[in-house]
Amino acid sequence: MNLTIENFGDIHLHAASVREWSQTYSQLTSGPVESSLLQLSGLRFQFFRELINQRVVQHGEAPSGRVCFAVPLAVPGAARMQGREVDERSVFVLQGGEEFMFHMPMGMDMLAITFDRQTFEQAVASAPRPEELETMLKQPVLQIPVSRLGDSRARLLSLFEHALVAPDSVGRETEHWLETALISEMISLLTDPECDRHQRHGSSSGSYIVEKCHRLMMTDKLNPPSVIDLCQRLRVSRRSVQNGFRSVAETTPINYIRCVRLNGVRRQLMSTRSADMSIGDAAARWGFFHLSHFAADYHELFGELPSQTRRSDGAAGRPAAKAVAAAA
Repeated sequence: MNLTIENFGDIHLHAASVREWSQTYSQLTSGPVESSLLQLSGLRFQFFRELINQRVVQHGEAPSGRVCFAVPLAVPGAARMQGREVDERSVFVLQGGEEFMFHMPMGMDMLAITFDRQTFEQAVASAPRPEELETMLKQPVLQIPVSRLGDSRARLLSLFEHALVAPDSVGRETEHWLETALISEMISLLTDPECDRHQRHGSSSGSYIVEKCHRLMMTDKLNPPSVIDLCQRLRVSRRSVQNGFRSVAETTPINYIRCVRLNGVRRQLMSTRSADMSIGDAAARWGFFHLSHFAADYHELFGELPSQTRRSDGAAGRPAAKAVAAAA
């Protein structure tokens, strides 16, 4: 198995370091980032834990050929997964290749597990009432009784800590045991008699507004939507837009739009060399044309000026490392 333990001072380096996941993270609250990422990968599974001190919106695509689960360990604020409200009773489910959007509050601590799809489906077929389980797995957020989920968290953490002790000495037999134990724990959790197998949790109107805005920004970077634009395009009131952003992202629509765009510039700077793209050109690609205002907003969000951001080292657009890592 392969183990990495990393601490980051930048959310984009953190996102890029999660193996197999194609995604971007955008920081929404101001201040230095302090995050940790512990990853353990086997031949047919991935097990990782991440903790981030800032509010972040994650947008991307789940690894192909996988079934993906996430079990929050702490949800200290408003959180949404695929538009569904998340709390301490939640388990997330994503299918390989599925696009996702996750609004993560400050200080969220989360375990994530991905399995080879074929291996997991074979286990589901052997479980009691597999048809009901397959239906449940189509839901992106499942609500599990608190006491039952608490017991499962404890067992998952125990398995994770056991594997962290000496990953280099783990043979294929032990790796297979860990994979089997993780699959068994997830299936046992979802087939528990106290778990409602017919639950349905729809996306909220606020989540629809925020996600539509996010996608509009990513589609047309030069022309970010205004609040009036959102009201007209979505045929909703200004109050609905304001309330939607408050409930989902705990901020205003104007600040959300500005922060996502600033994160876009930061990714652009970190993935290019200064000789290939100037700060002004990177800012202009995201619709910032008043450089003094842009620099002030950038400094307020990230705690550094654009000129202080580390640029690519030239190796296929790879950002310069700022993480402190230990690999076993």
